Amino acid sequence: MADIVNQLLAKPIQLADQVTKSAEEVSSSFKQECLELKSKTQKLASLLRQAARSSSDLYERPTRRIIGDTEQILDKALTLVLKCKANGLMKRVFSIVPAAAFRKMSSHLENSIGDVSWLLRVSAPAEERGYEYLGLPPIAANEPILGLIWEQIAILHTGSFDDRSDAAASLVSLARDNDRYGKLIIEEGGVVPLLKLIKEGKKEGQENGARAIGLLGRDSESIEIMIHAGVCSVFAKILKEGPMKVQTVVAWSVSELVSKYPKCQDLFAQHNIVRLLVSHIAFETVQEHSKYAIVSNKPISSIHAVVIASNSNNDFHSNDVKENQDQVKIRMPHPLGDKSTNQMHKVVASTMAMHAANKQQPNEGNEVSLSQNSQPQLVVSHTNGNGNANANAKHSSYSYSGINMKGRELEDPESKAELKAMAAKALRFLVKDNSGICRSITESRALLCFAILLEKGQEEVKYNSALALKEITAVAEKDPELRRSAFKPNTPACKAVVDQVLDIIGKEDKRLLIPCIKVIGSLARTFRATETRIIGPLVRLLDEREAEVSREAADSLAKFACNDNYLHLDHSKAIISSGGAKHLVHLVYLGEPAVQYSALKLLAYIALHVPDSEELAWVEVLGVLEWASKQPNRTQDETIEALLQESKSRLELYQSRGSRGFQKLHQ
Repeated sequence: MADIVNQLLAKPIQLADQVTKSAEEVSSSFKQECLELKSKTQKLASLLRQAARSSSDLYERPTRRIIGDTEQILDKALTLVLKCKANGLMKRVFSIVPAAAFRKMSSHLENSIGDVSWLLRVSAPAEERGYEYLGLPPIAANEPILGLIWEQIAILHTGSFDDRSDAAASLVSLARDNDRYGKLIIEEGGVVPLLKLIKEGKKEGQENGARAIGLLGRDSESIEIMIHAGVCSVFAKILKEGPMKVQTVVAWSVSELVSKYPKCQDLFAQHNIVRLLVSHIAFETVQEHSKYAIVSNKPISSIHAVVIASNSNNDFHSNDVKENQDQVKIRMPHPLGDKSTNQMHKVVASTMAMHAANKQQPNEGNEVSLSQNSQPQLVVSHTNGNGNANANAKHSSYSYSGINMKGRELEDPESKAELKAMAAKALRFLVKDNSGICRSITESRALLCFAILLEKGQEEVKYNSALALKEITAVAEKDPELRRSAFKPNTPACKAVVDQVLDIIGKEDKRLLIPCIKVIGSLARTFRATETRIIGPLVRLLDEREAEVSREAADSLAKFACNDNYLHLDHSKAIISSGGAKHLVHLVYLGEPAVQYSALKLLAYIALHVPDSEELAWVEVLGVLEWASKQPNRTQDETIEALLQESKSRLELYQSRGSRGFQKLHQ
C-alpha cells in the first residue's frame, strides 16, 4: 500500500513545485494573483509531502480519489500560471486570462487542501486526533454519505476495538437503509476490515461486523467479493470457537449469503460450516429425548442407540425397487471430501456423549469423554472394581466437532434457542437443491434433531426446522439414492420426522402447516400402502380451508396418485375412501384458479386409476372433467389436457354422465 500511495503522490508533488516556481517568475499584471496561487500551492505541497511520509497509514480508497482530483487541479493551475508568464506583446494578446479564472482556481486549491487535510486526519488513529469530529471532505460535498462511509471504514482500519464496533454498527444502519449504500461500502473496501473485526474484535464488535456482512450480501457480485476476502474461513472460526451470540449472528449471516447466492453452498461446506451448524442444532437436543432411543442392556446404548439403530434396517420401499430398474444411480461428490463419510454421523453421537459425560458421577461404571481433536470421537473408559476411572479419561474441558463447548450449559435458554433457530435457517438454504450437502446432513442423523426441534423447540426454531426439512425432502424427492438412504420407512429418524409432521398437520399450525404438507408430498414415494394415517389428514385440508392450504394439500396428494408413484392405485383408493372426491369437485368448480388447477390434476389422476369407483360416479366426476376440458385456460396446458383426455376415456368405459349425481352433490 505504501508503494502505491507514493506512486500516486509523486506527480502531484512535482506539479505543485512547478506551479510554485512558475508563479515566482510571473512579471505581468497578474503577479499578485499568481502569488496567491503560489501560497496555496505551497500549503498543498506541504500536506502532500506529509501524506507521503505517512503513506503506509493512508486509507487507500479516498486516497485514490482525493489525490487524483488534486493532480488534475494542480495541472490546471500550472497551465494558468504559464499563461500569465508569457513574454511579448503578441503572446499576451493571445493569452488573455480572465480574472474569474483566478478566483475559480483559488477555490479549487482550497478544496484540495481541505481534502488532503481530511485524508490525513481520517487515516490517523482516533487517540492521535483527539477524537475530533472530522466532518465531510469537500470532495464529498455532493455525496455526503460517501464521506461518512469513508470515515467509518477508516475507523475500522485504525480505531480501537470499541471504536471499530461503533463504526461497524454505523455501517449496519447504512446497509440496512439503502441498497446503494451497501454497494458503496463494498466498493470502498469495507469488507476486509469488517472480517478482521469479526475475527479479532470484542463480542459486540464481532456481532456488528457479522450483521454488516449479512446485510451487505445483497447480490452474487457482492458475495463473491466477500468469498474472495475470506468470509468462509472467518465464519468457520467463529462457529467453532466464538461466543454463542456471535455464532447466532454468523449463522444468520450465512443464511443471508447463501439465500442470495446459492452457488456458494459447496464453498461453505468445504470449510466445514455445514458440520458446525449441525453441531449447534444437536447440542442439548438428542440426549434429552429418550423416547427416540432404542433400549438396550449395554451401558453405552442409551447414548448412541439412535445412531446405531439408524443402520439396522435395510428394507426399501417398492417404489425405489421400481426406480432401480428405470434409473441409473448417480453418486454426487461428497462436499466435505472422502474422509467425511461418517464425520457428520459422529457429530450427533458426540453431542449426546458430551452431555452424558458432563452429568455422569465419578463412581459410575462407565464414563464417556470426547477427544480434543478436531475429529469427534466416542471414548468409553471403564472403571476398575474400586470405582476409579482410567487416567486417560480425565479432561479439564470437552469439545466435539472441534468446538469447545465448555460453559455452554450456563447460557440462557433464549440464546440457545436463537442459535438453533439461526443454525436451522442457515442449513435450510445450504441444503436447497444440493444433493451432496443433503447427504452429508442425513448421514449425521440431523433428521432426528429436526424432528425433536419440531416437537420441543421454540416457535422460530420449529419454523426454521420445518423449512429445512422441506428443502431436504424436496431434494430427496428428485434423488432416489438419497431417498433410499435417508428416508427408509422403519428408521427411527424417518419415523420421528413423519410423526412430528403429521402431528403438526393434525393440529393445523398455520405457520408450520404449508412446509409440513410439502414434506409429506415429497416423501410420497416412501410410504407403504399399509400406511393409512397419511392420506386422511391431507384430504381433510381440502375441505373449506384457505386457498394456499387447499392447493398444497392437493399438490401433495397428487404425488401419491400420480403415475410415477408405484402404489398410485392404493393411494387413489385411500383418497376416495377418505372423502376426497367430493372436496375436489367443489374446488374444481368454486376454487381460485391455482386451487382449481391442483384439484383438477389430482381428480384426473384418481379417475384414471380408479374409474370404476362408485364415489366418482356419485359426484359426477366425468361431467366435471368434461366441463374442465372446455375451459380455455385448461386447454393451453398440454400436460393437463392429455391427462384429462385419458381420464375421461377411462371413465366413459365405466360411467355415463347424468344429472342425478350433480344434483345430489349440491343438496
